[in-house]
Amino acid sequence: MTKPKSKPKAATRSTARKTSKPKSRARSAHASSKPATGPHTKHARIIAMLRTSAGATIASLVAETEWQQHSVRGFLAGVVRKKLGLNLISEQTDKGRVYRITNGKAPSVAADRTKPAA
Repeated sequence: MTKPKSKPKAATRSTARKTSKPKSRARSAHASSKPATGPHTKHARIIAMLRTSAGATIASLVAETEWQQHSVRGFLAGVVRKKLGLNLISEQTDKGRVYRITNGKAPSVAADRTKPAA
């Protein structure tokens, strides 16, 4: 007499895990569409510093936010220029490189790519 074969325990466990896995909740568009730029956030303070006529240096932004230099530069490129679409300019002065936000629309990245090469 031979015993009937049963399923291996590992196989039953893996199917049990698959069926009991909790479904991930979908993020609501309302929560992600609100920017977290209150009057006292670091983002708001950086933008306020950049909007002044004197502008701001990387060193002053590092001192204000306690971020590292590469984080400040990433914020300027990723958030200020790309996400918010602000016209951020940088100028070399005797104090060093000064960044400021000027009025006017920032040039779109797609328009720069479509220009024919001269």
